[in-house]
Amino acid sequence: MLSVFLGTDTKKALVAVNAAAQKLKVAVVRASDASSVEDVRAALAGGGMFSEKRVVVLDRISDNRETWQIVIDALPLLAKQTDMYFMYEEKADAATKKLLQKYADTVEIFDAPKSAKPRPTVFALVDYMRVGDKKKLWVGYQQELAIGNAPEAIHGTLFWGVKQALLAARSVQDVQRSRRLLAELAELPHVSRRKGEELEYALERFILSEV
Repeated sequence: MLSVFLGTDTKKALVAVNAAAQKLKVAVVRASDASSVEDVRAALAGGGMFSEKRVVVLDRISDNRETWQIVIDALPLLAKQTDMYFMYEEKADAATKKLLQKYADTVEIFDAPKSAKPRPTVFALVDYMRVGDKKKLWVGYQQELAIGNAPEAIHGTLFWGVKQALLAARSVQDVQRSRRLLAELAELPHVSRRKGEELEYALERFILSEV
């Protein structure tokens, strides 16, 4: 089964996605635009006939052209899987909406009112990390979690931000700091899996101790 959530009201959409996923009370697998090709393929592969049913949350995969193509190719097969798929796309164009509607069992739209005052986005966390403002970074991280933004997506944004900071670095100190943060963020998902620690808490520990 494939349920699709679309629209620019990220807060409401993610709350709906997470509520639907948690309601089923089964294991939840998450993949985002920051996930590797291998992780996305594994999420789409299905648990198999004799495996426990899973919920798979696909969070804004279209922001990554490479992994998005994998999802597009898998769409005809998702309805046949025993797993439940919940997909959220924030800025799907008309062609993408039409394609998703073709294969989805349900489609829900969550568009923010045009007059709504924009709130600081997850990209503000990048600025806080760049200047080393640990307090604002931690508060912003908690706010992103509260509105339903997945830790995997937040991790991907921070990883992207550090790469940009490294490219823009002008001093040896800035280069060294960016390289250190980049290496630690790259390893963080793998370390958390080895330790059996959820990425949400591993990322919080990184923010409080390494930034």
